[in-house]
Amino acid sequence: MCHVIVTCRSMLWTLLSIVVAFAELIAFMSADWLIGKAKPSSSEEVDNRTGGSQEPYRPTLGIYGRCTRISHMQFSRRDTLCGPYAENFSEIASGFWQATAIFLAMGIMILCTVAFVSVFTMCVQSIMKKSIFNVCGLLQGIAGLFLILGLILYPAGWGCQKAISYCGPYASAYKLGDCSLGWAFYTAIGGTVLTFICAVFSAQAEIATSSDKVQEEIEEGKNLICLL
Repeated sequence: MCHVIVTCRSMLWTLLSIVVAFAELIAFMSADWLIGKAKPSSSEEVDNRTGGSQEPYRPTLGIYGRCTRISHMQFSRRDTLCGPYAENFSEIASGFWQATAIFLAMGIMILCTVAFVSVFTMCVQSIMKKSIFNVCGLLQGIAGLFLILGLILYPAGWGCQKAISYCGPYASAYKLGDCSLGWAFYTAIGGTVLTFICAVFSAQAEIATSSDKVQEEIEEGKNLICLL
């Protein structure tokens, strides 16, 4: 018989697992890893309403995507165009970024799997006599290691030609040059930290769902057990 067990610690672990998976996925897909040096508009591009030059903008560069601004002179409008600069894996700008993409993708796949499984931990607490929380916590720890490897290798690719075109000639491995780090990089770091927090907290979720109070509720014949 399926017993639905809901505790504060198990629900918090489930929510954190889902948030971490989405955060890492969004960061990986974003082009806001590097914010390039400011590129002033040409003197010919003038705002028809103010008569002044358009403000400079800063293009952004991701692991496999980029965002840049395109001016439409006939409409006096500027559009930001975002999309992948690499049509296939081999066209990613740096070998280090290719390795980063592999490690991050592996970590994110594990995190998404754990997030999916975590939804069902309210009803299923063990698999083949193994605690599902402990198994998921172990997987989250492995995913965190993959994410760390990817984040360590990523700055090594700042010396590639693509990064130099955005960050200037002084950009090199682990040196940003004229670029700055975007929100996606910080989100990936924050997600990695939360991944290890989830891995540790999974043990608390296991303790909460197998406590004496839960066992007493089960012995009383309750199918829905909610404990604070």
